[in-house]
Amino acid sequence: MALPKRITIHEVGPREGIQIEKNPIATSEKIRFIDMLSECHFYEIETVSFVNPKWVPSMADAEDVVAGIIRVPGTRYTSIYLNVQGMNRAVATRKLDVEGSLSVTASETFSKKNTNRTIDETLAETRKRVDAFREAGVPASEVSVMAAFGCNYEGDIPPFRVIGLVDRLLGIARDNDLDIKLIQLADTMGWANPLAIRRMVGMVQDRWPDKRINLHLHDTRGMGLANAFAAMEMGVDDFDSAVAGLGGCPYAGFKDAPGNITTEDLVHMCHEIGVETGIDLPRLLEVAREAETIFGHPLPGKVMRGGHLASYRQRAAEAQQQPA
Repeated sequence: MALPKRITIHEVGPREGIQIEKNPIATSEKIRFIDMLSECHFYEIETVSFVNPKWVPSMADAEDVVAGIIRVPGTRYTSIYLNVQGMNRAVATRKLDVEGSLSVTASETFSKKNTNRTIDETLAETRKRVDAFREAGVPASEVSVMAAFGCNYEGDIPPFRVIGLVDRLLGIARDNDLDIKLIQLADTMGWANPLAIRRMVGMVQDRWPDKRINLHLHDTRGMGLANAFAAMEMGVDDFDSAVAGLGGCPYAGFKDAPGNITTEDLVHMCHEIGVETGIDLPRLLEVAREAETIFGHPLPGKVMRGGHLASYRQRAAEAQQQPA
């Protein structure tokens, strides 16, 4: 299949990056970070998570962060939450684009560690959450399966288990007259490879050809860009990524909990192969470099160090025009 002409990128760095950091980051710096990303023309920036600060202390100031950011027209500002209480906190800000998602984890062990619920308990809670969506006027058009490709605790996840979970979530949606447009597959612990991506994406496309697919990829073992390219070859045009390679899950069983696929590296690859993103790459590279100052340590992005090739081409062209 031909590559898509354009992809949509959801920037998750502020939420995924800050939740995993051990060093405290000032509220003002979190706000500044999000405002800088707003200058890069993202479709969506995931800003905070509304979770119990006892378990994720770095998100204790979520409301203050949201109150301080400057919204830019054309960009959606979203958050995540694990329960109805978190959703209500997001709605109460009156500043976020609050969305509903029917989500479950394909690994029983990781589900318990990450949300303190079994898979069946999560599905039961999801049915209750749909009522809360309706009551709060929150739209829900997405289903999501985390740890869809593998789990550090349980090993490889059988693709048919993932398909079965998607089917159960879509069944809940149908029972509640929800119009699901997108299926998210999350490689939460970085187990995917290009062949696994093609297999899983192909199975979803065969079963639900009318649904769009989003991939939430982690670059844990260095295959993030290869996996994204494999998905694009299958027609996938919707991705999550994190500036400078921030992110990671604190309950995934890693020593260092490596982060998401790097946004600027993904954007650079796309621009090099003729796939549009709408992202201002030079400005994004500046933000990625500044992120190292904000977070106080080196980050794994590559293009922010090597530079994007368009700038080198321009310099080479200018040098050739100079008189000998």
